[in-house]
Parts: sequence; C-alpha cells; structure tokens
Amino acid sequence: MSEDYKKMWESLELDLAAHDELLDILGKGYRDIYSAQKNRPQGMGYFDFVMSEVHGLRIKELMDEKAAGRKVIGSFCVFVPEEIVLAADATLVGLCSGADFAMEEVENYLPRNTCALIKSAFGFKLGKVCPYLELADMIVGENTCDGKKKAYETLNNLVSNLYVMDLPQVKSTEGRNLLKTEYWRFKDAVEELAGIKIDSERLLKGIEIVNNKRKAIHRLSALRKAVPAPVSGLDALLANQVFFYDNPVRFTESVNSICDELEKRIQNREGVFPEKTQRILISGCPMAVPNWKLPWIIETSGGVIVGEESCVGERGTRNLTDNTGSTVEELMEAVIDRYFKVDCAIFTPNPDRLDHIVEMVGDYKPDGVILYGLQFCQPYLMESMPTEKALEEKNIPVLRIDTDYSMEDIGQLKTRVEAFIELIRIGD
Repeated sequence: MSEDYKKMWESLELDLAAHDELLDILGKGYRDIYSAQKNRPQGMGYFDFVMSEVHGLRIKELMDEKAAGRKVIGSFCVFVPEEIVLAADATLVGLCSGADFAMEEVENYLPRNTCALIKSAFGFKLGKVCPYLELADMIVGENTCDGKKKAYETLNNLVSNLYVMDLPQVKSTEGRNLLKTEYWRFKDAVEELAGIKIDSERLLKGIEIVNNKRKAIHRLSALRKAVPAPVSGLDALLANQVFFYDNPVRFTESVNSICDELEKRIQNREGVFPEKTQRILISGCPMAVPNWKLPWIIETSGGVIVGEESCVGERGTRNLTDNTGSTVEELMEAVIDRYFKVDCAIFTPNPDRLDHIVEMVGDYKPDGVILYGLQFCQPYLMESMPTEKALEEKNIPVLRIDTDYSMEDIGQLKTRVEAFIELIRIGD
C-alpha cells in the first residue's frame, strides 16, 4: 500500500499495526481461495481489483466525497434503504464484519455466546481496523434480532454517530405501519445530515440507481441456472459482497460486463466446473467479507454453489422498488412495500422464506441445499430445523451447518460436506 493510504488511515485513527495484520490475513486468504480457482471469467479481474483496494482506493474515494460535501452512511443490514440515502446525495456502504478480530477485547463488552456477526462488528471497532466505520458520518443500527438490539445499546457508548432503526417482526398491518414510521424518520434524519431536502425527482433517481444494481445481480443469478455453471459460487458471492461497498453505477456496469462474458460461455457450453459437478444452494445467515470458509469448502469438495438464499444474495436483492409513483409520498410507499417483502428470519411466522427456498430449488435445480447458520444466531438456527424437515418432506437433500468465523472446524466441515455431496451424487 502507498504512503498516501497510510496517512489516510492515520487520519482515521486506525491502529496501523493491527490494520496491517488484518490486510495480510485478508490478502493471504484471498490468494489461497480466489486466486487458486481455475478458469475464472476475465471480468472477475475487476472484482479482484476492488477487493485489493477495499481499504485503499475505495476509502480514498469516500474521503474525497466527504471533502466535496457528500455524507457517507454505514450500515450492517439490508433493511437500510439505499434509495433514501442516494436521494440525499449521500453514499451508503456496508460496515466491516465477517471475520474474528480482537475477540478477547470484544468479550469485555459482549457475552461469549453472542453470534459471530455481532462480535465481529465490535471486533473491527475495538481493534480500530475498519476504515468504513471510522469515516462514516452516520452509523445505522437496525433492531432485527435481540442480540443486535442489545449490542447497539453498548455500541452507542463506543461511537458518537449511531442511529438506531426499529423494525417490525410480524408482517401485519401494524408491522408495516411501524416500518413506514421508521423509514419516514430515517428520511428526516438523512435530510438533516446531508442538508438536502428529498423531493420526488431525487427519490426517483435513487430508486432507479438501486433498481439497476439489483437488475444486474438478477441477470448474473439467472445465468447461474445454466449447466454447466459458467461461474463459481465463490465468484458470484464476491459480486454479491462488493454490492455493499462499490459505487453503485460502476458496480452495475461491472456486473453487466461479466454477464456479457458469461452469456458467451453458456453459448459455448463452457463451465467453470465439469457438467456433472453437484449443484448446491446455500440458505441462511449472511456471508459478509471475508466469510468465504463454507463456500470454499463446498467448491473444493465436488460441489458448485448455484444460488444463495441470503441477505448477501437473493434475500437482499430479489425485489425491485416500484418506480411509477410521482410524489414523495407515493415513492416512499413503494420503498416501504419493497423492504417489507424481505423474508428475514426475524419475522414470525415466516412462511415466505421457505416458499422462496423451494422456488429457488425449482429455478436453479440444485442437487442439494446447505442450510448455513452462525452459532448463537437464534433466528436462523431456530428456523433451520423446521426448514430442514419441510425440504426433506419434499425429497430435497439437506445438510444443516452451524459454524462461526474461526478456522478450527474446517476439517470437520469438509468431511461433512464431502459426505453430503457423495450422498447426493449416489442418489442421482
């Protein structure tokens, strides 16, 4: 990294030694997992570049935006509406999580038996290694699970700019009314932060930018239905992860570019794995950067991941926002409708999620489904058991995995995944 970046990180008061350690670990992990793949599409070179500069050039871009008067808002969740942020000429970025860091210090603030995602977010803050967190003008926490709700009470003592958004947990009229109240309150807060009044023209532009980004991901997802699979699940996951970090217009162009390349691959029946490779659908907890452990295990054990029912996947991107309204009120209603369809496991009951998994099984034709849960993530772990039973009753092979961000269980997980893939291969 250049000296300019080091000065930039110093200005953000990062712990440079710890940050260097983190980048070394990320770099090695990326080389071992991503660079080791064979027959990758050339278009993935862009995403490799983004990842190589995710703490460098991308941070400089955001700092330049701030210097020009734009605000940067960081979030942990797909319920934070990017349309509203863009309408105020601000930028939304995902905040760091997905790896263990400073865990001993984290456990001074949070119980040991807290899910890895929450502990990771605290670890990046306490370790002073997340530039996105340090440069954000507003940090949005959302009250999804009980763990997050209580964690934000503690995080509020560690940062000065936390904004907490309440969320419904029942898909009822009252639940939608709560989301409506919260999104209008969020709109007011963003307007005050940015010093910009959101009108219908601004909101419509925000909706179109985000819809275009989602349409590009839809196009990529649709191409993964092909046999043989034209792109690895690891590379598709990377695109879904970069979704949260990159400039949205540039991201859309880059995903569409790789889709052009994949369409040619499909025409030539060129796959990233042999045609008979077992097709796997992943469903469950989100996989933030650099949580690549399970996908790497699957794709080095005879499988190829063809879809993700996840917040970093179809759960977060599948629905578009209706753009036919002409007033702020009508467009805000469309935004609320769009996000109220997200079938997060916080909702009770939550039949839409099982319906979505079954729909994806029909669309992507996987040979099996792996239900991925983070240890102590109660909503998804609780839902995984009835989901497993329901899928098995439909004769869909299922493997349930509970893990965390550590590397200690790699051998055990690989043995289980290999056995599952062998089982479904024999059953074909």
